[in-house]
Amino acid sequence: MNRAERIFRLHRCLKSRQPPSLARLMDELDASRATINRDIEYMRLHMGAPITYDRDTNGYRYASDTPEFELPGLWFNQSELHALLACEQLLEEVQPGLLSPYIGPLRARIRRLLEQGGTSAAAVTTRVLLRSVARRDVDPERFGIVAAAALGQQQLRIDYIGRAHERSTTRTVHPQRLVRYRDNWYLLAWCERAADLRIFSLDRITSARQLDVQAKDVPAAELDRQLGASFGIFAGSARAWAVLRFTAHAARWVEAETWHPDQIGQWQGDAYELQVPYSDARELLMDILKYGPEVEVVAPEELRSEIARRLNSAAARYRPAEAPAAGSLPESPAGE
Repeated sequence: MNRAERIFRLHRCLKSRQPPSLARLMDELDASRATINRDIEYMRLHMGAPITYDRDTNGYRYASDTPEFELPGLWFNQSELHALLACEQLLEEVQPGLLSPYIGPLRARIRRLLEQGGTSAAAVTTRVLLRSVARRDVDPERFGIVAAAALGQQQLRIDYIGRAHERSTTRTVHPQRLVRYRDNWYLLAWCERAADLRIFSLDRITSARQLDVQAKDVPAAELDRQLGASFGIFAGSARAWAVLRFTAHAARWVEAETWHPDQIGQWQGDAYELQVPYSDARELLMDILKYGPEVEVVAPEELRSEIARRLNSAAARYRPAEAPAAGSLPESPAGE
């Protein structure tokens, strides 16, 4: 563990009723004698911790004749803080229902955890914000049905309106995983109609009914491949690699971003080249287009041509009315 974690655990040990010995601290913190001594000295010098050695008990403790000592500042790493805040803010959005009696105590517990960092939970939740962008609301009742089926491994009968054709279809699906991606909920399920795994956006499910039938169990390794093999939310093995060349200005942001766990990034002169695997180009197209003239698609040719066509079509909207129309966009490719 790193020093912050050791000091946090050391602080808890020192507040216990029985002063811990050096041997116990070494065992509790899985650290050497020298490391424990350095941490104690660090707390004394830099945090003003009144740590004393009690000869009678052969242990360390906080001095009893000083005010109660607490660690300064936040003692969460970024993932822990994000997780606690996400839980707290998601619970804020829960509508009154069957779980109402349990939500309050759960939120109170999360707030107590936040306060263990030495700062009030109110200060943390007002000064550290998690902002949702382009979130699409899901009917709470339908969400509950889908979630219950996924957790209970039961089949679902759903009516689903795909965005590609805006046509409602009725499907029997075998829920595998609920996925929260870019502030929206999706269901990864085995679809009997497609005889394959499919991703369903929960906001496009217009009705859902849980069936009293056990769902097909797809191996976890296959689910991981479906969700992680290519860019974005679209499932499936990567069919191509996008090679994107960003200007030095855009690279200030892109170089620090993770588009995909298997991405390859390298500088090519004054430009930054990013390579990303993808199976379906729709989401990738939107992320490329937001960079406008700051990025060039080098390969593959079909992706480069599609980006060029869309940019020309967008530019045509700003030409004088008498100019001929150019490159109106056809329907999106077929998909769920």
